[in-house]
Amino acid sequence: MATSKEYKEFILEQLNLLDNITCKSMMGEYLLYYNNILFGGIYDNRLLVKKVDTNKKFNMNEQIPYENAKPMYLVDDVDNKELLKEIIIETCKGLTIKK
Repeated sequence: MATSKEYKEFILEQLNLLDNITCKSMMGEYLLYYNNILFGGIYDNRLLVKKVDTNKKFNMNEQIPYENAKPMYLVDDVDNKELLKEIIIETCKGLTIKK
């Protein structure tokens, strides 16, 4: 099942506390970027973010975005804009840390 355009628009509205959010369509789903950093996506009407050390503190459940993909974290509380902002900022911090 692909993500509906209505759900994509809802998620983008929920992310409006963050500047520089971009969304790219990919085979019926959507990749999400913050300041040009790919942090997650919308898969089957679910908001998923990449798993990194900096977002473990949110205790999110793991889910598979699509068959044979690496697990990601499911963001359950998409109604809480402040929490979404914090999760995305912390996720992107973890993605930009040099190893």
